[in-house]
Amino acid sequence: MSDIRNPAQWTADGLGRSGQAIAAARRVLTRPEADYDAVEPQVRRIGFRDLGAALREGFDDFAACRSDVLFIGLIYPLSGLVLYNAATRMELLPLLFPITAGFALLGPFLAIGLYEMSRRREAGEEPSFADATRVFASPSTGAILALGALLVAVFALWLAVAWVIYAITLGPDLPTSLPQFIHEVLHTYEGARLIVLGCSAGFAFALGVLAASVVSFPLLLDRKVRVRTAVATSLRAFQASPGPMLAWGLIVAFGLVLGSLPALLGLIVVMPVLGHATWRLYRRTVV
Repeated sequence: MSDIRNPAQWTADGLGRSGQAIAAARRVLTRPEADYDAVEPQVRRIGFRDLGAALREGFDDFAACRSDVLFIGLIYPLSGLVLYNAATRMELLPLLFPITAGFALLGPFLAIGLYEMSRRREAGEEPSFADATRVFASPSTGAILALGALLVAVFALWLAVAWVIYAITLGPDLPTSLPQFIHEVLHTYEGARLIVLGCSAGFAFALGVLAASVVSFPLLLDRKVRVRTAVATSLRAFQASPGPMLAWGLIVAFGLVLGSLPALLGLIVVMPVLGHATWRLYRRTVV
């Protein structure tokens, strides 16, 4: 059987590249003091009804913008890649679930174009697919990329932790086939340990990213603020409404799980709706 040394090295290389990306984005981030808003964003308490309203408005944006078209070109190749690797690359098999679950960690950054489309529609404009990319030509590009690079680093760290958990439970040998791997995960004591430890670690990562980014990316897009101001505002929003924010995290997680079941194809609808709804939730949260 193969050893997991090479995938672990790959993860370490990924962390190194993420660090380089953060450094590069930080250099781009330098802006004069006068370019930033003088008034600090304020947050309001939200309730569970606001979550339902945000989802309804997000679905309206989705229907009006037809943003599912943007994700067809992303999800179909990704689905094929995941299925191909599940069938042929045994060394990546233990990472397939962590990678899929990692959508929740990268989602706030990947949805930046959807926020822009919702912002323009809210302003009475007719957003186009091109508007989803014009956001990267805005003065806030450096800040958005810096925070996005941080999420990429968190994602890489999550994969590293997932490999360690696999190594101490079902490892160090790699599975020889998909059926054998599924059997070991679902029908052995070590597989149960893998599930418990993996889900616990994943919850911790997801909770941290949720608190730090639930409104930070929309805020960077909407106003002239620093990354630290955006993250601090997101943390205050989470602290002001912990119940609804946790419920929002569960909605996102549940939606991503449902969307991932039919070979990831459900994400073509789920991810755009959640992206548009996140903008609407931001507008209800930040004053």
